[in-house]
Amino acid sequence: MKTQTLKVSTSRGALTAYVASPETETAAAILLIHEWWGINDHIRDIASRYANEGFACIAPDLYRGKITRDAGEASRLMQALAIEDGLETVRQTLAETKRALKVQKLGITGYCMGGIFALRAACEIPEFAAAAPFYGDIPDEQILAKLKVPTLFIAGNRDNWITPQKVNTLKQAAARYSLPVEVISYDADHAFFNDTRPEVYDEKAAADAWTRVLAHFRKYLATSASQSRA
Repeated sequence: MKTQTLKVSTSRGALTAYVASPETETAAAILLIHEWWGINDHIRDIASRYANEGFACIAPDLYRGKITRDAGEASRLMQALAIEDGLETVRQTLAETKRALKVQKLGITGYCMGGIFALRAACEIPEFAAAAPFYGDIPDEQILAKLKVPTLFIAGNRDNWITPQKVNTLKQAAARYSLPVEVISYDADHAFFNDTRPEVYDEKAAADAWTRVLAHFRKYLATSASQSRA
């Protein structure tokens, strides 16, 4: 695996993206949108997992260098980040990834706040070949109706933020508009994939979700990435 930093220009100023890539060339990449904590070691670890599976993984820093371990500060940082700003960052990172890494197909994933942007991007940026948002909030129905990107949405039934009721609105919209969405729900809490948070981490659910997400991206990104060694 190799790492580098990608510079991304936006109308609100430049930012960087953390990139983890396999040693051999790949035609497929995953944009990874971070949780409300910022680009921390956990996000870099997830990027490395994708690289070890044969994908280039690009994690843009939506906070432009800010990072926290405090939930109150994380909430303030997330609230200060306009949806339009985040989506522009996603668009510009997608374009720069294609230019700099010469990849052919890109998917998008994200966790918590990152799940919000991953699902919203899947609705509004059709250049993505696949999406896999984890427990992100559900946009309005008129936005969901635009979804054309094959999407695997991961949820936790014990999530007190992205509640089963919210997830049901996604299922209902998917049925109403024949959207390419599959919803997988686990008997787990919000952020159950984060193995740095033992109070919510669920090893079994996280392992199953990882297997499903890898299969989803391999299917739609038509990559020769190696099969999971998990």
